Amino acid sequence: MAQNVQICEISSEAKESIKNFRFRKDTTNAALILKVDPESHMVYVDEELNDVQDVDELRAELPEHQPRFIIYSCRMDHSDGRVSYPMVFIFSTPKDAKPQLQMMYAGSKLSLVKEVELTKVYEIRELEELTDEWLVEKLQK
Repeated sequence: MAQNVQICEISSEAKESIKNFRFRKDTTNAALILKVDPESHMVYVDEELNDVQDVDELRAELPEHQPRFIIYSCRMDHSDGRVSYPMVFIFSTPKDAKPQLQMMYAGSKLSLVKEVELTKVYEIRELEELTDEWLVEKLQK
């Protein structure tokens, strides 16, 4: 029941950025970081990162005590020589974030996942969990 509650609206700017990000043609790693504005109850683009070297660089851009939604596209070299560019949705919700913020993010997650139309959806509770190894392991399942 509570999972269907949408706490925050997705701003039209964020929807446009998500659409543009999903259909980008670049082959570099990139991330779209989204945040909730607790005052307006809207999801906005916090930052767009192009040419991200690795997950460590992405992790350095994330706040340690505030939740964020991340859409991340990265190059993945397969053992058979193929190269793919999977796109993942990561919900970062640190344990020590304010409970009100955690609820706003958790309540907005499903509608945002539906908007981005991604099936690879992961959650981390601590930024240290977000590593290249973790991501590769998730993507190989």
